[in-house]
Amino acid sequence: MVEKEALGFLGGGNMGEALIKGLLNTSIVPPHKILVFDVSNERLDYLKKMYQITPCATLEEMVSPCGTIIIAVKPQTMEPVLKQLGTCKNMRALVISIAAGFSLERLAGSLPEKTPVIRVMPNTPALVQEGTSALARGENVSEQQMDFALKIFNSVGKAIIVEEKWMDAVTGLSGSGPAYVLMLMESLMDAGVLEGLPRQVSRELVLQTFLGTAHMVLETGKHPAELKDLITSPGGTTIEGLKVLEERGTRGALMQAVRAATLRSRELGES
Repeated sequence: MVEKEALGFLGGGNMGEALIKGLLNTSIVPPHKILVFDVSNERLDYLKKMYQITPCATLEEMVSPCGTIIIAVKPQTMEPVLKQLGTCKNMRALVISIAAGFSLERLAGSLPEKTPVIRVMPNTPALVQEGTSALARGENVSEQQMDFALKIFNSVGKAIIVEEKWMDAVTGLSGSGPAYVLMLMESLMDAGVLEGLPRQVSRELVLQTFLGTAHMVLETGKHPAELKDLITSPGGTTIEGLKVLEERGTRGALMQAVRAATLRSRELGES
C-alpha cells in the first residue's frame, strides 16, 4: 500500500526516469513512495522492474496519495493532460511542470484554485545527473515546497531559482544549450580527423578538453575571457585559430542561436 504524501510522475519518459534515478541515488524519496502514470504500459513495466517504483493504471490512482506531482510530458500533450489533472478528485498536490513554454499563469488556470505550481526548465545532461535546472515559483508555493523542489532537481545536477520572466531566455540558453555544445564537439572531432588524427583519438581529446575547460572555469572562478588570454600567446597557434573564429562570426552566431531559441520558446508559450 502506498503511503500518503507520495511523489507522482505524470509521464515516465527520459526526463522522468532521470529524476527518478536522481531521487533514489540521493535517497530523497524511497522507491515505494514514487508513483508513475504513463500511457505506455511497456514503459511502466520497465520503470517498475528497473527502479521498483509503483506504476499506476489511471491518473486518478496516482493523484490521490501524492503531495507532489511532476508533469514530465511533451509540451504538445500538456493541454489535455492539465485538463484531466484538474478534474481529478483529491487533487491537493504541489504541481511541478517541466514543459517548455507553459507559464505559471497558464498552468494554474487549468488546476484547482490556489494549487501551488512551480515551473522548471531542466536540460538533458540531467540524464547523467549533470543537468542544469531553473525553477520559477508560483505565488501559492510554500518555503518548504520550494526547498523540496530544489532538492529534487539538485539530485540531477544543479538547480537555481529564477524569475519567471527569464524562463524563455533560460530555455534558449541552457535548455537548448547542450545541442550547441554537441555541435561544437562534433565539429572539433571532425576537424581532428581532417588533420589526420584517428577518430577515437580526436573524440577523447575533444571530450576531455570540454570537461577540463568547464572545470577550470568553475574552480578558478575567473571569467572565460581571462582564462582564454592565458592560453593565447603572442603570435602563437591559438590566436591564429581565434582570428578565424572571429572572422567567421562564431561568437555572434551563438548569441543569435540563443536569441532564436528564446523567441521560439516565447511563441510556444503564446500558442
